Amino acid sequence: MRNALEQQQSKPASPARNAPFPMSAGPRTDSPVVRLISVNVALPHVIGRLHSGEPVVSGIEKRPVATNSLVLDVLNLQGDRQADLTVHGGPDKAVYAYPSEHLPHWNAELAPEPAFEPGTFGENLTTAGWLEDTAFIGDVWSWGEALLQVTQPRSPCYKLAIATGRPDMLKRLVKTGRTGWYLRVLRPGQVPVAGPVRVTERHPAGISVLDAHRATTPGGSPALIEQVLAVDALAASWRAWLRDVLAHGAA
Repeated sequence: MRNALEQQQSKPASPARNAPFPMSAGPRTDSPVVRLISVNVALPHVIGRLHSGEPVVSGIEKRPVATNSLVLDVLNLQGDRQADLTVHGGPDKAVYAYPSEHLPHWNAELAPEPAFEPGTFGENLTTAGWLEDTAFIGDVWSWGEALLQVTQPRSPCYKLAIATGRPDMLKRLVKTGRTGWYLRVLRPGQVPVAGPVRVTERHPAGISVLDAHRATTPGGSPALIEQVLAVDALAASWRAWLRDVLAHGAA
């Protein structure tokens, strides 16, 4: 897994010029295969403390698994849990995927010590070959015995800032659109850690994860919001947020 990531980090592509949400990779891909760089899990534990001294408990600090396969149910991968179920987890956010293509760009921009690596963003699947502007809301992935469906972008919380040691990380992630995305589990089953994962259905609406992210940001047009809301596979919480944006404007 490390060799595959190192090959990608050795040749970072340039972000698109003048794009409001530049992506980190080059040409779009039509490949039906999502390459797995790493599969990561964690159980909730203390990752830091608030200014008040209150401990912060989270499952964000995920680590690559060493087994050949895992069981995936409708809520979690085997060995993975969330701490605050009011905002994390649930059927629409059972699995979180993050493109490995973004890691060399974060490392070049922020020079973190240690460098960002698979699992840094709390993702279950560190992927390659697909980005926020190529993955559609409603796309269906086949992984071993399981079927998954893309549901929404990630909206980061303060725990990402703690895990990365970057207080500005939330603003940076929103500004760049390097959000990754969540998937629901349509069919549970045994899943191979080495993959492959195949995109078996592309949603006909053609609304990308990046479109769904842009719709929640200042400047997101009502027309775009309506287009995203029309996608039947959209996560319920993202749908509620967009309806609020449509009614009151983006924060």
